[in-house]
Amino acid sequence: MWAHPVQYAWRTDRGRVRQQNEDALAVQADLGLVVVADGVGGASAGEVASQLAVDTIRECFRRQLLPWTDAEQAAAVVEVAVQEANRAVWQLAQTKPDCDGMGTTLVLGFAGAGWLAYVNVGDSRLYRLRGERLEQLSHDHSFIQAVVDQGLFRSLDDARRAGIGEHILTRALGIAAQLSVTCRLTDLRGGDLYLFCTDGLTGMVPVDALCQLLRAVGTSALDSAAEALLRLANARGGTDNITLVLMRVGEPPADAGLDTCWPPT
Repeated sequence: MWAHPVQYAWRTDRGRVRQQNEDALAVQADLGLVVVADGVGGASAGEVASQLAVDTIRECFRRQLLPWTDAEQAAAVVEVAVQEANRAVWQLAQTKPDCDGMGTTLVLGFAGAGWLAYVNVGDSRLYRLRGERLEQLSHDHSFIQAVVDQGLFRSLDDARRAGIGEHILTRALGIAAQLSVTCRLTDLRGGDLYLFCTDGLTGMVPVDALCQLLRAVGTSALDSAAEALLRLANARGGTDNITLVLMRVGEPPADAGLDTCWPPT
């Protein structure tokens, strides 16, 4: 099992309609950690929930020895961190009246030596471009996704055409004291491009346009690609806050082996 060099680029923006940005993000290259959160609750301090969740997870990762070469143990670390973030948001919502009812979606990735541990809660998403194929690795916790999963509609597009709303969440951090969390694992390959994002991006930019833009990234600067995604979402309406992180996986060093440390020091 060997380590891959990883590059990151990110953007967050309040969009063209919202008065404030209730999204939050963290990119910690030294921890192999990406977290993107989208606060819900509006007047009930959605921006507090998202930032608290991100900060709690980051601190949880910082205070322990991380299992860079043990994917199964890494998945357990991720689940514990998300549960801790859920408790933090829930407890604040119970004790601070102006935070009552707040919550947040979340998508998190933890990159180790040849693998990515990831989890999502709500409708913030993780995509992977591998070769020419764009795949959504996360699974939305939303009412519209649930009716498709139950076989009531063949696709999200069919559900939309039937008038099913897209912004009703079935799961979010901080809404209840307990949260069901399942961390998944996937392998990292040189050339992979991962996109972590809130629905402010996916609600404005259809999947085929995302795929076309990400395919065009190649070896060019990730920062330019992140800016292009943000501009496109705003150009198409920017009706919500927009947050995204791009993570590109490079080829491992030629002499990388089982003893390779990750992240590189």
